[in-house]
Amino acid sequence: MSTPYPFTAVVGQDDLRLALLLNAVAPAVGGVLVRGEKGTAKSTAVRALSALLPEVDVVLGCRFSCAPGAPDPACPDGPHETGPGSSRPARVVELPVGASEDRLVGALDIERALAEGVKTFEPGLLADANRGVLYVDEVNLLHDHLVDLLLDAAAMGSSYVEREGVSVRHAARFLLVGTMNPEEGELRPQLLDRFGLTVEVAASREPDLRVEVVRRRLAYDDDPAAFAARWADEENALRARIVAARALLPEVRLGDAALRQIAATCAAFEVDGMRADIVMARTATTLAAWAGRTVVLAEDVRQAALLALPHRRRRNPFDAPGLDEEKLDDTLEEFGGGDDTPEDDPDPDGPGGGGQPPQDGPEGLADGPVDTAEAPARPEEPAQPEEGQGGRPAGSGEQSAVRASEPFRTKMLSVPGLGEGAAGRRSRARTDHGRTTGSRRPRGALTKLHLAATVQAAAPHQRARGRSGRGLVVRRDDLRQATREGREGNLVLFVVDASGSMAARQRMSAVKGAVLSLLLDAYQRRDKVGLITFRGKDATVALPPTSSVDAAAVRLETLPTGGRTPLSAGLLKAHDVLRVERMRDPARRPLLVVVTDGRATGGPDPVALGTRAARLHAAEGTASVVVDCESGPVRLGLAGALAGELGGTAVTLDELRADSIAGLVRDVQGASGAHRRVA
Repeated sequence: MSTPYPFTAVVGQDDLRLALLLNAVAPAVGGVLVRGEKGTAKSTAVRALSALLPEVDVVLGCRFSCAPGAPDPACPDGPHETGPGSSRPARVVELPVGASEDRLVGALDIERALAEGVKTFEPGLLADANRGVLYVDEVNLLHDHLVDLLLDAAAMGSSYVEREGVSVRHAARFLLVGTMNPEEGELRPQLLDRFGLTVEVAASREPDLRVEVVRRRLAYDDDPAAFAARWADEENALRARIVAARALLPEVRLGDAALRQIAATCAAFEVDGMRADIVMARTATTLAAWAGRTVVLAEDVRQAALLALPHRRRRNPFDAPGLDEEKLDDTLEEFGGGDDTPEDDPDPDGPGGGGQPPQDGPEGLADGPVDTAEAPARPEEPAQPEEGQGGRPAGSGEQSAVRASEPFRTKMLSVPGLGEGAAGRRSRARTDHGRTTGSRRPRGALTKLHLAATVQAAAPHQRARGRSGRGLVVRRDDLRQATREGREGNLVLFVVDASGSMAARQRMSAVKGAVLSLLLDAYQRRDKVGLITFRGKDATVALPPTSSVDAAAVRLETLPTGGRTPLSAGLLKAHDVLRVERMRDPARRPLLVVVTDGRATGGPDPVALGTRAARLHAAEGTASVVVDCESGPVRLGLAGALAGELGGTAVTLDELRADSIAGLVRDVQGASGAHRRVA
């Protein structure tokens, strides 16, 4: 077994370390979500926590980690008698993003259950994580059906595995820890709320700290055992402090003044539900115990708010997480109502500098707090044009970016036909989850049994197989896999005309508002999105296909306009992007949304070039719609002609209301899907 990196050797990242340690002291806090850019020791710190967790007493031989004093009466390995058990290290179980459902919840042998009546269950990761830590790296990339299972287990404290009437239940109480890079997409709100605390991490910009990070990492890679030995004293001291804080926790008093501050803070930041209040109360009491105090102070409430509220106050995917600390301080001061500090408390701050982890290592270098308020690096935004004479941007007719109108709720956008892409919430597809539509012979391991089809396949052979009792004689060849129809996520690729003909501020604001609304819908339906803009002489991939609609919204908001209209360049760039995406993910079907007035200028015969580029998309069956942004009393109908070449339909911008664009796009898809092939 490899030697883990010592927790106390992590440089900086004080908020991250504190949040993990608070959960080690009190698992009831509810876990932690770590958000930040890549390469910021997120996974290293989480994996290092396992060495600090106190040992767990378990029933000897139980695969589900039942407690000896109170075993689970429904344990599949039971029943267990109460009595002394054995101790083992606490587990940090890692859930891979690409894990199957059976790997997470466990697997039932349906063949033996049907043929022999024997309930054979192979435990999954939820059983391994019971009374331990379940760690999900890149949790925002976890498939929706696995998220649903995690939500059920976290809410009920148990896991149910059911296969055609055969069911197994076991306890699944675990501390959920997740790490994610926000650039790769956000979490579903339901799962986000299940994390008790959240922290934002970023790499330090201080050269000395960066040097120390590299020095320690190289020393660990050269000799992990020797490096861990150098930090053994610090690890033992921190482990002892966790044990002491656990013992002190039941004695901590949460006074009425602190409780009023917690309630007022949650109300002031308009968080949904009551979970935030409960988590803040638990976190504040744990902070007091960690600092060696038995009374919760205002500073504990403030720190608890900074850890428990940022991810709960997001109102939509385009709002950045975080708290207004000035508003927080004003609320705490307004509802302070007195001082809970007892007169005989010798050290109000307690050991460790007010609840922070130890900072000094054996090398004499204080790790020092990293500026965790520093926001993670966002995707690079397009540079704003320099001002020219007369206050206008420099360049050929270029104008500065205009703000988008308010986004609105849209109707569902869908691609016609039946796909086989990644699970999502948009277009019809053959999926592992959904309504049963038929059966087939299993390819590999059986995952979803079609009971009626299996019985029908086995029934004609019962006499030949010598059936004599009531049980059905079932063989592997009789088993049938259920085929199901659900919903898939799609790739929605926006191609936006940013040329001078589109530069009217009111019109561009409405166009941006419509695209933002579709981006919000794409976030809710778990799509990938991409953004291409064309103006001047060429087209630019403003955002390669990604699950991060936040990044797409930023690029759209800062989009300047002006210059000529290289329509063919935009369509050809879209063709290249879709070609690459088909090779990367051939099952994900694309939807092309072209936002333009249809004009094409620059170069020899630009209209003919645009027509030829459009026919490339039509030949490959790409589902498409053109949003016609032409205005004025004289209309050339160029966007309509472009839509005809694409095999889609045009919708004029003048006819659009803010709450109807997505519905019209959906009607266009249905009308065009009947007479053309969809990839």
